[in-house]
Amino acid sequence: MVFPPNQQLPVAGLPRRHFLSHLAGMAALAGPASCFTRSLLANAADLKKRHKSAILLWMGGGPSTMDIWDLKPGQATGGPFKQISTSADGIAISEHMPLTAQQMHHLAIVRSMSTREADHQRGRYYMHTGFVPNPNVEHPSYGSVIAHELADAIEALEIPPFVSVGGGSVGSGFLGTAWDPFVVNADGRVRNLDMGIEPQRLAERLRMLAAVEDRFMGENRGALPGDHRKVVEKTVRLMTSSQLDAFKVAEEPAEVRERFGENNFGRGCLMARRLVEVGVPFVEVNLGGWDNHSDIFTTLADRKLPELDQAMSALVADLADRGLLDDTAIIWMGEFSRTPTINGNGGRDHWARSWSVVVGGAGFRRGVVVGETSTDGREVVSEPYSSQDLMASVLRALGIPLETSYRAKNGRPMKIANGGRVISELVA
Repeated sequence: MVFPPNQQLPVAGLPRRHFLSHLAGMAALAGPASCFTRSLLANAADLKKRHKSAILLWMGGGPSTMDIWDLKPGQATGGPFKQISTSADGIAISEHMPLTAQQMHHLAIVRSMSTREADHQRGRYYMHTGFVPNPNVEHPSYGSVIAHELADAIEALEIPPFVSVGGGSVGSGFLGTAWDPFVVNADGRVRNLDMGIEPQRLAERLRMLAAVEDRFMGENRGALPGDHRKVVEKTVRLMTSSQLDAFKVAEEPAEVRERFGENNFGRGCLMARRLVEVGVPFVEVNLGGWDNHSDIFTTLADRKLPELDQAMSALVADLADRGLLDDTAIIWMGEFSRTPTINGNGGRDHWARSWSVVVGGAGFRRGVVVGETSTDGREVVSEPYSSQDLMASVLRALGIPLETSYRAKNGRPMKIANGGRVISELVA
């Protein structure tokens, strides 16, 4: 879309929902082009070399890592699943993850996570931010921190730097609304982007909005008008950008879509690959349904693990084949795990004392296991690691300085990753 030279757009702006409400009566901007522009394609190889990204595979509900990554065969707590060898020497995982087993040389398992938050909401917040919930301050999540630190290095990026696929995420906290997640469905459709207004009229409305924001900023009414202005610019770029095609997973060849899985999680993982390929610093893909208080083994064997296995293995392999894995960190986790004890309903309950997460790509060592739990899985018997330790390790793998600190809205300094220590066995 080309605007006449005397019609300047504001410098920045609002999140999509705020943008549309402030510009009531206007539909959206120009629809995206049918394919990536020639210049975007020309820059793709350079983007791969220069820019770091992270993909969080979020398992909402608390997956039983004892039945996936740290099996206890022969133990009363172990359950019925068998373990199988993998492409990484000495690492065995669940028999229901055979495709991911072939990609374990690209991944690392941390089996000594030990946390205290076994409530869904508190655990979700803690594992996303590295901080326990605090009524006096709202902390930024992985996605907001990584987007904040990496987005400025990606001049060609016109779409949001933090995308959450298939569900919401924890937000930007005191970093401001400009770093909130942009939430999309796994089908790749971005709502509210159909055009119904002429460019000149749009420019006039945006100038009016800029004038209102100028007045508010001149009256020192806090950071919100400035945040709004920043996101308006991003919103305009988003709505007119050919990079929106990155969301269109249906344009992938049928064999690629089938390899990832024709379901929401498979499409979400495929979208994540497409997004990091154009330079998006952080993508979260949601797969819920892990709160298995009953009938856990049938649920895992028949539904959850096959879905996870197909999409996760395809994502890792595809990133590696395209030369993207060295610059893309993968994090697999939920808010906690499930109890070693199997309850009377054939399920496992909430458990945060001893569990596993999986990482890979970027600056991580691969094909390794960090830490150990007891033979019954009830305790960590090696060095325990926390959410902030994991977050510090992810940031180190992406080259983000751990000396970075922020200042919360109450004026209190906040060290990135809550001052967590890097898990030395994870970093190359």
